[in-house]
Amino acid sequence: MPTVSVGRDKLFKALGATYTDEAFDELCFEFGIELDEITTEGTMMRKEKGEKGNAEKAAQEEEEVLYKIDVPANRYDLLCLEGLALALNVFRQKQAFPSLKVTTPSDKDILRMTVEEPTQAVRPFVVCAVLRGMTFTADSYASFIDLQEKLHQNICRRRTLVAIGTHDLDTLTPPFTYTARPPADIKFKPLNQTQEFTGPELMAHYRADNHLKHFLHIIENEPRYPVIVDAKGVVLSLPPIINGDHSKITLASKNVFFECTATDLHKANVVLNTMVTMFGGYSATPFTVEAVHVTPPASAKLPARNYPDLSSRVQVADVALIRSRIGLSEEQLPADDIAQLLTRMCLPAELSADKASVTVRVPPTRSDILHECDIMEDVAIGYGFNRIPYTVPQTNTVAQQLPVNALTDQLRDNLALAGFTECLNFALCSRDENFAYLRHQDDGTRATHIANPKTQEFQVVRTSLVPGVLKTMACNKGMPLPLKVFEVSDVVLKSETSDTGAANQRMLCAIVAGRTSQFEVVHGLLDRVMLLLQVPLLAEQDRDSGVDAASGRKGYWLRPSDNPTFFPGRQADVMYGGRVLSVGTLGVVHPEVLGNFNVDKPCALLEMNVQPFV
Repeated sequence: MPTVSVGRDKLFKALGATYTDEAFDELCFEFGIELDEITTEGTMMRKEKGEKGNAEKAAQEEEEVLYKIDVPANRYDLLCLEGLALALNVFRQKQAFPSLKVTTPSDKDILRMTVEEPTQAVRPFVVCAVLRGMTFTADSYASFIDLQEKLHQNICRRRTLVAIGTHDLDTLTPPFTYTARPPADIKFKPLNQTQEFTGPELMAHYRADNHLKHFLHIIENEPRYPVIVDAKGVVLSLPPIINGDHSKITLASKNVFFECTATDLHKANVVLNTMVTMFGGYSATPFTVEAVHVTPPASAKLPARNYPDLSSRVQVADVALIRSRIGLSEEQLPADDIAQLLTRMCLPAELSADKASVTVRVPPTRSDILHECDIMEDVAIGYGFNRIPYTVPQTNTVAQQLPVNALTDQLRDNLALAGFTECLNFALCSRDENFAYLRHQDDGTRATHIANPKTQEFQVVRTSLVPGVLKTMACNKGMPLPLKVFEVSDVVLKSETSDTGAANQRMLCAIVAGRTSQFEVVHGLLDRVMLLLQVPLLAEQDRDSGVDAASGRKGYWLRPSDNPTFFPGRQADVMYGGRVLSVGTLGVVHPEVLGNFNVDKPCALLEMNVQPFV
């Protein structure tokens, strides 16, 4: 969940009330958010530096108290003090939800943005708006910048989907053009710089910037960079990297021009609506936004239209269904109360004449409302989760553990009794760790890849437990030898028969590190596991049938293998029920693999599929 830091005194001023910390914590709980921490800015900085005496220094310097509040990830309207105060005031019934208006100037006076064809190959969409007569203070300006950063990290997905640009309109000459140019043809002075840069120079300059270097990859390798210019050719911004210094916002700025460039038009609209509604209260006519006409190129197959669209969306919910899903009777939750509770949650609502349904006007600030169930959730929050009575479900079922989980628990207990320590690793790993580090090739048929990985460490869902246990060994080099570690968990493999295109598979992996290879230890562990599973070792004459002649049970045997992860000649496949099904591999780990994972001791490893034995 995102965390919003707001000054306690500023928030109380906006709320028009003062609370004790305990009372405000209770208010947050009632509204469905959480007061995570009470601190000061200086205290947080000192903690980062590891300094002592935080409380004493804070008292001496009379630092402002900060509330760190956890808000739902999809409530973009709560990511700043302005939105948080508005929502809590409406919830407390201290004010009504404001009427949001869009004014459209005449065709002669309306601001225009023309989108040119080259942008379609790199960042195709742009939406715009204007707030006039703004009055900034130091605090509201800081909140204005902070909301942009939070949106960039959240819904904008670190600017890959949407990038926000804000400009002092009085420094610019409309109309505006959104185009894409070769990097060498772009030259302007970036925000807070003293000299002009071309596109390549700008990329080189910001590679050393701890903040902006993380966004350069979005357009750095493109043949053309997106750029917004005014009628005089003045560069407003080079999205999604940096705005121009010419039109930067200051405390004296009165008329603010917003532009959001994007690869996702829907999210661009959500971001633009959030920005203008959260800070529309500071304009000369509160919560009134001026439209901008955007003309896309013909290839976009989109109509020319005005932005923003602040119209409410109508959603109808069934009253009886709301009650049943929350678990309340008609006496506990009358229909009239439902409409009132929704209105307190910033969702203006009206009952139908027969009180069988409720019509909700979803404002543009509540982009999280997607379905009738979202309305039910807000009714439950407004009613109060603590007031909902505990009830026994009206179903007659008998709970039972899944067989694969029951077997997993038994294996864990017995592996621990054998002297192994259990580890739990991430289900995601890097592509190299899953393939190249194990001396395997990624042929694209096994691993499920993450479409937009946040880091290089989490690119694919693991297809083997081996990378995880090897990383565990690397992180525990100082432990006494022999070091014995195991993990029993799921891997994910692509599957054409699964509805999702992938399927989980329960695996067991055990590794031993010592001064020698320890192959006999994992071999003995395999025999112990098979004994517990009541799977006999097959004699040579029984391996074709896969059934032990004496017991009549399916059995196992070892067959030489050539898995590149293991040392040649010191490895074997674990065969189960004949000469076809291999359920695992054991052997001495190849020195190159150990080096890839920074393990400095010889290791032997067993990995096997548990599910055939369920």
